[in-house]
Amino acid sequence: MKKIMFLCTGNTCRSQMAEGFAKELGKGLIAAHSAGLMPAGVVHPRAIAVMKEAGIDISGQKSKAIDPELLGKMDIIVTLCGNAEASCPMTPPEIRRMHWPIDDPVGAIGTEEEIMQEFRKARDEIKGKIVALINSPDVRG
Repeated sequence: MKKIMFLCTGNTCRSQMAEGFAKELGKGLIAAHSAGLMPAGVVHPRAIAVMKEAGIDISGQKSKAIDPELLGKMDIIVTLCGNAEASCPMTPPEIRRMHWPIDDPVGAIGTEEEIMQEFRKARDEIKGKIVALINSPDVRG
């Protein structure tokens, strides 16, 4: 089983969605974790809502700080924002690093429906990347 950590700045949205998809779609293949450089403590309610639309409940997940010891045990680290990519602690060279630059929907403005559309766009982009990762040699060996 591959150990994967998804990193973002606040660990409230994109990394939480990635963890949720990896746990659900990668059952038996992936041990998924997420963390943030400056964790906000909560998962964004709109992230929970759009994941629920996709049939995945992330309401029990928590926003948490990077645990350097756990980070060092990962097979793959995926950063989902430029800040996390630039600021992620040094990792041993044997840990594969990936960067998925996905726009942060938390900053979206407009009507509620327009904002939710941005969250859905991020969710769908993350899901596509998780499916590709699960089917890749990185996970399937």
